[in-house]
Amino acid sequence: MKIIALEEHLANQEVLDAWRALPPGYQDDSLEIFDEPLIEARLADLAGERIRSMDDAGVDVQVLSLTTPGMANLKATAAVSLARRTNDLIAETVAAKPDRFEGFATLPTPDPEAAAAELRRAVETLGLKGAMIFGRVGERNMDHPSFRPLYEAAAQLRVPLYVHPQLPCRAVRDAYYTGFGPQVEVAFAGPGIGWHYETGVQLIRLILSGTLDRHPDLQFILGHWGEVVLFYLERMAFLDGASSLHRPLRDYFRQNVSYTPSGIFNHEYLRRTVKAVGVERVLFSADYPFIDAGLGGARGFLEQAELAPREKELIAHGNWERLTAR
Repeated sequence: MKIIALEEHLANQEVLDAWRALPPGYQDDSLEIFDEPLIEARLADLAGERIRSMDDAGVDVQVLSLTTPGMANLKATAAVSLARRTNDLIAETVAAKPDRFEGFATLPTPDPEAAAAELRRAVETLGLKGAMIFGRVGERNMDHPSFRPLYEAAAQLRVPLYVHPQLPCRAVRDAYYTGFGPQVEVAFAGPGIGWHYETGVQLIRLILSGTLDRHPDLQFILGHWGEVVLFYLERMAFLDGASSLHRPLRDYFRQNVSYTPSGIFNHEYLRRTVKAVGVERVLFSADYPFIDAGLGGARGFLEQAELAPREKELIAHGNWERLTAR
């Protein structure tokens, strides 16, 4: 069984330096999560240790992507040039080991027109499979009209956009996640729970804006078993009568979104996801290097799943190959 893992991260020194050089108001505090030598070294390594970790976990192919916050916090000019160099690096890494790596583009989303152009270059010239984006850019939510060129480009190219979490905006953090000291607050607003509500809400906003009515074949991917919101499809019915969407909101989650575990190897979540959207909407991810899959952990999770062999193959690689066939 060939296993392709989709949320597998990198960050080279140039990107880390750019993030750390930002003034305090623009920095992403979740950088503290990988501000340790081992994680930083694994993010930068694109050969030896990464390949050994893949082999240990039972992962055959990683789809490489820049980790959070991507280019979202940079000034537009800096984001455009750095995204281009990062995508060149990803493409070079894929070309050196095409049997072990594929790639998601990173996009200069502070400049949506440039992001659309870079997505086209990354897919048509570099051969990358789509892009990883990080939801909101500053105060602009995913549904902001300025991002329409990006969604138009992805729809025309027929490539997926993987929506990765980032920290909620400062007003939300101040309202809900403060009062416990810096370390707890970052964990609370970040990977503890805040990341996931933020990402799920951003996708709901995008749907409510009519983006998927304008582009009915546009495809997104959510990690962490649907970023909380997937398991509330029944409650989303309250939005149907209040909106002017072309379809029930739950249909967008079943027809325009795919889902990965992001290293949360929980069989109950897998069963609930398959029940909610069907096995054809489930992909695989291990969230390297932030989750330690251990010896055979990634492969073991799928092998032990209460699914038919064909269904396991779909999650392991078949659904991804279908989604990215061009």
